[in-house]
Amino acid sequence: MSMFSIDFQTRMPIYEQIVNQVEKYIALGLLKANEQLPSVRQVAFDLGINPNTIQRAYAELERKGVIVSVVGKGTFVSDKTDEVVKDKIDDIIDSISENITILKSLGLSDKEIKNKILKDQE
Repeated sequence: MSMFSIDFQTRMPIYEQIVNQVEKYIALGLLKANEQLPSVRQVAFDLGINPNTIQRAYAELERKGVIVSVVGKGTFVSDKTDEVVKDKIDDIIDSISENITILKSLGLSDKEIKNKILKDQE
């Protein structure tokens, strides 16, 4: 069984779903610094998808500094998990800010937006 789950109904590409899940697992503390990730081949087999898709996700995570590949050893969560969490929080805040701007353009006031958000949290 894979540590990842794929939603084939969404428009989000599979590799992005994997990237988001790894970042989320790190932010939640489910993946820790220096913890080994399953191999590309194993994840692809478990999910029944092309290994190139997993390789693309892992390459993106490595580009972002979230994971590191060690030749002959495997792929590991980087020791920069604090930065990963901070970057994920920043991404979420940016998304929220963009959505608030959209809500304002639709005519909602700050107070209305706040009330709707807080109401949904109760």
